[in-house]
Amino acid sequence: MADSTHVTAALSAMSDKTAEQRAALRLKHAQKLTALMEARDDLRGVHALADFVDDSVRWSA
Repeated sequence: MADSTHVTAALSAMSDKTAEQRAALRLKHAQKLTALMEARDDLRGVHALADFVDDSVRWSA
């Protein structure tokens, strides 16, 4: 049976890696969405969440 300290450390490392991957994906998605919204003004108002993310990125810059 494995030592619980090692198991906890391994799970923590996996959790940290997953959190980093999710943060990177979230950032990439926001960047791509903002670029799309800048290139295509006709998309404004089509999807409320896309508008919200685009506005949030603009206000935080």
